[in-house]
Amino acid sequence: MRKTDKKIDNAIIEALTEVCESALKQYSGFLWLSHLVNYTHFPRSLQVICVFDSEEYLSQFNAHPNQRELRTLIKQRLSEIGVAINDKQVTFVTKDQWRKYH
Repeated sequence: MRKTDKKIDNAIIEALTEVCESALKQYSGFLWLSHLVNYTHFPRSLQVICVFDSEEYLSQFNAHPNQRELRTLIKQRLSEIGVAINDKQVTFVTKDQWRKYH
């Protein structure tokens, strides 16, 4: 990872940590969020993954406008550090589904 990529990654981590802390308080069953990125194709390669404890919690989350709210918060916070993403770059999964990413 180049030095400039590391600086961007640290800024992304800081921004997403703030979003995560807010989401932990606001959404039942929310556990954490993470990101995957290939800096050769940044920012279009950036993927933010929001992880929920179970399918039940994820379904409850999806039953309300929560998805739009959390996506907007993520996009807004990343925008503040100069990173623009679209809705398709934010994914909501269960912790079991998360294992497929790793």
